[in-house]
Parts: sequence; C-alpha cells; structure tokens
Amino acid sequence: MHGEYKVPGGKLVVVDLEVEDGALRHVRVAGDFFLEPDEAFDALSHALEGAPADTDAAGLAARIDAALPEGTVMYGLTSEGVGVAVRRALAHATDWTDYDWQLIHEAPQSPALLMALDEVLTEEVAAGRRPPTLRVWEWESPAIVIGSFQSLRNEVDPAGTERHGVEVVRRISGGGAMFCEPGNTITYSLSVPDSLVQGLSFADSYAYLDDWVLEALGDMGIKAWYQPLNDIATDAGKVAGAAQKRLAGGDGAVLHHVMMSYDIDAEKMVEVLRIGREKLSDKGTRSAKKRVDPLRRQTGLPREAVIERMLDSFRTRYGLTPGKATDEEMARARELARTKFSSPEWTARVP
Repeated sequence: MHGEYKVPGGKLVVVDLEVEDGALRHVRVAGDFFLEPDEAFDALSHALEGAPADTDAAGLAARIDAALPEGTVMYGLTSEGVGVAVRRALAHATDWTDYDWQLIHEAPQSPALLMALDEVLTEEVAAGRRPPTLRVWEWESPAIVIGSFQSLRNEVDPAGTERHGVEVVRRISGGGAMFCEPGNTITYSLSVPDSLVQGLSFADSYAYLDDWVLEALGDMGIKAWYQPLNDIATDAGKVAGAAQKRLAGGDGAVLHHVMMSYDIDAEKMVEVLRIGREKLSDKGTRSAKKRVDPLRRQTGLPREAVIERMLDSFRTRYGLTPGKATDEEMARARELARTKFSSPEWTARVP
C-alpha cells in the first residue's frame, strides 16, 4: 500500500506498507523533508512497525514521538503528517496528479447561479461524469453569502443590504458569512472526488486542499499559512476563508470553496453584515475594518493578474485544462438557482 501527504507549508511524506494479521508491516517512510539526527529516520519506520492497522493518525503520531531520539529536529515534517500518510495508504487515497483537472472560468453570473453551480458540478464529480474541477467565480452583482446553518437575521442587516443593493443567498456549505462584490473578491471552488481526501480528518482536508493556494501566494512573494479551521492568513491579516460540503452519490465528492479578499469595501461591509463583538474578539481586534487585509495591497497586482498567477501555479503543479459547464449542467443549475437558491424558504431556512 502506498500513501502520500504534503504537509501544509512543509514537505512531501511518502509511506509504503503492508498489513498482516491486522497490523502494519514492512513500513517504509520517505520524502523530501529534512531530519536530524540521521538515526531518527530509521526510528520513523520502526515506530510504526506492528501498530494496529486501525490506529488513527493521532495514535500513530504518538508512537513516532515516543520513538524519536531526544533532540530530534524535523524540517518540513511532522509526526502527525507521517500518521496521515499512513492513513491515506490504508484508505487507498488518490493524489492530485492522478487526475486530469478541468478549469471553469466563465463570464459573470448571478449569486444564485454561482451557488447552484457548486452543487451541480460537485454532484457530477461524485457520479463520475465530470473530472475534478477548479472553478473561478465571477460575480454579476454584490452579494452576502451566508453559511448553510447561519441565522439570516443574526448575520444580515436588511436595511444595509437594501440601501446598497446587496443580494443575500445561502450556500450549501457551513461556515460564516461572506461579503462579495464584483472586482473586489477572488472566489473559487474545488469539486474533487472523495478519494482525494481519503485518510484525512475533516480538519486535515481543509489544510490539504488549501495548500496549493499557500504555494501560489508564496510564488507572488506573500508568506501565507493555514490557520485552523478554515482561514488563510498572512503577517498583515486574514486574506481568505474556506468552507466545505461532502456530497454522496456515486463514489462521493467534496466541495471546497474559498473567498479571498482582494479589495474589500470595509465601510460597506459593516453596514450590510451584523459583525458582533464576540466574532471580533476571537480575531484579536476591535474593528471589523481590520478583519481582512486585501490582496491588492500585498501583491500590487491587478485582480486578473493575481487570478492568472494562481491558475499558473495550479497548472504547473497538477495540470489544468480549460473547460466549461455543459449545457445539461447549466440547465440544472439555472433550475436550482430559480427553485432553491433564489427562494425565501431556502435563504431563510434558519430565520
């Protein structure tokens, strides 16, 4: 069995193993990480030899920590990362490069249609009728997108949305509210087979699916890191937030979408969103205007150039073929946009 895991912000860990009588055997750990002293390398594999095959990643990491020589220093590697690679080997997980990725980046669309496309395209990936897809959103009009489980009245200021002409839509994933305007945000979705995140915990899957973005930002000179559970941050502040939804059907699929702050109108944001003191307190700030730090200032690049560099980074690592939503997919999405994502029943399902 073979498993690989790219430690977020770190290096690749590769594990090959067999299972005999319910235990791990012939475990071999490798990768492009750095490890000192040299004898710690053998300790990695020896620590896992004989472990029950149903041991979770945390339990495997504990075995490794107990076996490593005193003073061991790991660069680009964590004991948890080795544990995750083992779990992915046991789960027969796939890798990014196992797929032919398709890019969808089309003309601006309505907020409701953007929500519907997430659902339809991910269902198609689950059914095996569509390859794994990276979709870049273009907004036709400003919107507040609330999480699947958020209260409409607690998150949105109706007077502010009416004054500024901001539409409110609810997405199928959890997480918090997003304020999006044409030209001011960079939003994208990954619709991926469930096998890509096999062996990962829910939290680990966020870090795993966000890692390419950290590298893309690094290519633009921005030091960024994953901040559990679902944020991407830099020294200057939070720049992005992610959300996920697991869909059944076929072999299953995961929707992972991210909203990145390019040039947020902070004054308008606090007028259309109800951002309470409790939410601000966990960010260590007193003002909502300080919660996000636009990529425009950090990169000095036009929005289109930032997107293109992100796509170039993805394309270089994993390959990326231009595509589009099929006529059938678009027809289903338009119907969902009309009957579900534009309906008061769905938008106010949590009043």
